[in-house]
Amino acid sequence: MNKEIVTPNIKNFIKSLRDIGYSLDIAIADIIDNSITAKAKNIYIQAHQEPELTLSIFDDGYGMNELEVVEAMRLSSKDPDEIREKDDLGKFGLGLKTASFSQCKKITVLSKKGNNISAKRWDLDYISESNEWYLITPQQIEIENYFFYKKLFETESGTVIVWENIDRYPKNDFINLISSLQKHLSLVFHRFIEENKIKIYINNGEIEAFNPFNPDHLATQQIPIEEIVFQDEKIKIQPYILPHHSKMSQEDYDRYATEDGYIKSQGFYLYRANRLLMYGTWWGLHKANDAHKLVRIKIDISNSQDSYWGIDVKKSIAKPHLMIRNDLKRIISTITPKSSRVYTGKAKILEDRNTEKTWDIFSDDGNFRFGINKEHSLLKKLKEIQNEEGKELLQLYLKMIEMYLPLASIQAHLQEHPLKVKQETALTNDELVEIVEKLKSLNISEEYMQILLKTELVKKMGEILNV
Repeated sequence: MNKEIVTPNIKNFIKSLRDIGYSLDIAIADIIDNSITAKAKNIYIQAHQEPELTLSIFDDGYGMNELEVVEAMRLSSKDPDEIREKDDLGKFGLGLKTASFSQCKKITVLSKKGNNISAKRWDLDYISESNEWYLITPQQIEIENYFFYKKLFETESGTVIVWENIDRYPKNDFINLISSLQKHLSLVFHRFIEENKIKIYINNGEIEAFNPFNPDHLATQQIPIEEIVFQDEKIKIQPYILPHHSKMSQEDYDRYATEDGYIKSQGFYLYRANRLLMYGTWWGLHKANDAHKLVRIKIDISNSQDSYWGIDVKKSIAKPHLMIRNDLKRIISTITPKSSRVYTGKAKILEDRNTEKTWDIFSDDGNFRFGINKEHSLLKKLKEIQNEEGKELLQLYLKMIEMYLPLASIQAHLQEHPLKVKQETALTNDELVEIVEKLKSLNISEEYMQILLKTELVKKMGEILNV
């Protein structure tokens, strides 16, 4: 057998490695995973622009000696099949490197264990030029100028990650991304923050936990936890139905919508060892729709179940095993009708027989449309006082209203800003009084006045009619 060693083109390999698909939010979260695994209590992130765009991350975890730093800088430093401690958030031994490479060309790791501070650096430009994986030991004068060096020097143990030559974002764009990063970390690590296991600071501001299930709201429906067992491993599933917008303030409603909106935020939220991996997905088991936009289903798995969930290197993509998907389908079929009733319950008000509706719903071969109630008492009265030409024009105008009802626009506004849609303010009290006075001037009978009281327009305004 003939064989020869064919080494990869390192320059091209690095380019491919950098484009693995990390965003800034996901990359920073991957770094924080290592800090949590290192039992850190405090994690500080600092973005600074002078003298150049740089990002530094400090944690007060147990730190590393020089040999451990070298091993941490090694690509694929872990066997993904190795049994890990239950709170270990890593897997492939790639996160620190791939996350960093995706954002910058120079990554330096400083770590203190005992009385010694060890420092190592990957410089991708230098590696490309030399065509060798040379790990650099930076000079003491270099590391002393790093933002968190003094903090590391004064602490008992800990680690500092420094990103330099950040080339994926202009300075202004990068700073604007800090707000997005703050929201992402408050969501991904909310359970650690809630349980006071860690504190995370960005540019000296402490991050507050954001629990996407709004469990403390009285109107939030918390469905009991269900445990399913797959390959002798327990999977805990708990569905939530968030409150209808009518039961929330505008501020809270917008907050729990997240930047993605309720439609994109519905579905499953997968946690591994309390860390949120991915959210706002149905994994193709259900179609996202408005009626179910308040459904969020929490799934808890251990870090020994990765192979059943197809978790990727970035820990941002997962695909459940076929047998697990069957259980998830069953749970979806149970929870979604309950969510729909949040809306159908509101709709039942329109079916009150004591109220004369302005609109009707007509069904035809499985389809339906909205139409004006042709039997409405006000419409009948209006037709009575019209001549034939007026009746025809009125009928045509009503058809136009029905045909060109702006459903898409209504739906979009209700999804984005439901609390800001104030349709009832289209008619002020003064205008209503004016209408009432005109009706009275028509010598309307007492019987007909009682009919008017049942209309949606004036049902709750009987005191204005003075009857």
